Amino acid sequence: MTPNPFFPEIHGRFGFGLMRLPMKSEDEVDVPQVCEMVDRLMAAGFQYFDTAHGYISGKSETAIREALVKRYPRESYVFTNKLSGGFFKTPDDILPLFETQLEACGLEYFDFYLMHALGEGNLKHFEECGAFEKAFELKKQGRVRHVGFSFHDNSDVLDRILTKYPDFEAVQLQLNYLDWDDDGVQSRKCYEVCQKHNKPVIVMEPVKGGSLVNMIPAADAALEKLRAETGGGNSNAGYALRFALGLENVMMVISGMSALEQMEDNLSVAADFVPLNDRELQAIDEVRAAFDALDLIRCTACRYCTDGCPAGIRIPDLFSQYNRNLKFSSPWTKMRYKELTKDAHAPADCLSCGQCEGVCPQHLPVIELLQKCAAAFADE
Repeated sequence: MTPNPFFPEIHGRFGFGLMRLPMKSEDEVDVPQVCEMVDRLMAAGFQYFDTAHGYISGKSETAIREALVKRYPRESYVFTNKLSGGFFKTPDDILPLFETQLEACGLEYFDFYLMHALGEGNLKHFEECGAFEKAFELKKQGRVRHVGFSFHDNSDVLDRILTKYPDFEAVQLQLNYLDWDDDGVQSRKCYEVCQKHNKPVIVMEPVKGGSLVNMIPAADAALEKLRAETGGGNSNAGYALRFALGLENVMMVISGMSALEQMEDNLSVAADFVPLNDRELQAIDEVRAAFDALDLIRCTACRYCTDGCPAGIRIPDLFSQYNRNLKFSSPWTKMRYKELTKDAHAPADCLSCGQCEGVCPQHLPVIELLQKCAAAFADE
């Protein structure tokens, strides 16, 4: 495996994102399947794993402890965790949180420790608590090897952060071909800011939470036509991964996989990477145009909004049903919406507190969109 061009100690540029693991039930991770996925990734020569304390309500950290940390030598993998602003209120909370994360993962140090989901809304909290200084102190102590941050805001905010704090070593960005020129996500502009500051990019959401896998019919048809012309080609996910891997300032592409089949498919592209050619880029432009023609809610189902919702509204699930109804108008979709909104969990139960909008990485007007969902299913 070719050494990483930015961090030579890392093998390759493809990693396992641990936010959407296979589940046996709503509350139980399918650890045996995660073990298989870890084994397949490691056998292919890759070694990068990315989690956060809040992923799957803390179950991501403990699952990867069982699937990776207890089964492989520490020097054989690269492990990333994050400092999430919602888990500390004062400066004195940060070190105990860090210790809790190490214990949950079964580790003595993290290779990368990222400030989680930085943006205009939470930057002051991190600064007032001295979070950046504490992270770099942990690096001096050898308990963290590299310090960076994940980011969900516009390019101007990113430029200000990197100008003020030039010691950050990497930036994790939401980056995929659908969001490349999106005015809200600003993938291209943020990527270019990282280039300006000479900071390597870690890519998250390369398939946009599955939106570039299970696509609307018109978008899917563009890639089907491409495969028919070439007599083969990649899966939908494969083309999305190749777009991200083809960017020169990308040090790592993290794919959140929830099944062994997804791991196998992703590895088939990452292990023998070839940049997209002109015809493939044309097909991707056709996919973008198909999405732009529909008024879809561009939610990635990260579920950051649900943990703090006082009304218990399953926001990503409602948005998913709205999109499915727009694409297919299936009676099953309407039945599922009715099921999701029973027991006082409907858009009408929204308190308009704004918690969801404050944490949404996509900067969606969630409150307004909930009402849009309600109107679409009004007859149900």
